[in-house]
Amino acid sequence: MKKIIYIAVLSVLVISCTSNTILKKPKDLIPKDEMVNIITDMLIASSAQQIKNKELMRNVNYFPLIFEKYHIDSTRFKSSNFYYTSQIDEYDVILKEVKERLSAQKKIVDSIRKVEDSISRAKKIKPSVKKVNSTEPKRKIKLDSIKKTIGSKPKIRD
Repeated sequence: MKKIIYIAVLSVLVISCTSNTILKKPKDLIPKDEMVNIITDMLIASSAQQIKNKELMRNVNYFPLIFEKYHIDSTRFKSSNFYYTSQIDEYDVILKEVKERLSAQKKIVDSIRKVEDSISRAKKIKPSVKKVNSTEPKRKIKLDSIKKTIGSKPKIRD
């Protein structure tokens, strides 16, 4: 009897824990390719919030600029994002594409930084080249006008 009650309670818990939260498509659903672009820009913007911008300001909210760029509003993004999160397989494809784009952009930024670092290192090395001391007297070659003979070598005076 205890086993039957235990199995019945366990089966009720397992059945009640399954997710039935598949939502209907919203009327103004953002397409997947555009959603990839938006999420990529949002991740870049969220990481840029703690970095000083050109006006030396931090904690700037860039999300309204992203919504303006894609001609959407926050409620449309929220409903589309909520729909895609209920569709795990579709959202996983979107997030993989976002990850690929971010890693490609990171490679580009790293290569640019590498070039900039090599240029700055080259600028630091350049001033360390030994300069010729300009206070050293220059040696002058003068010919003695009296001893101009063919095959004679000029005298070097200090």
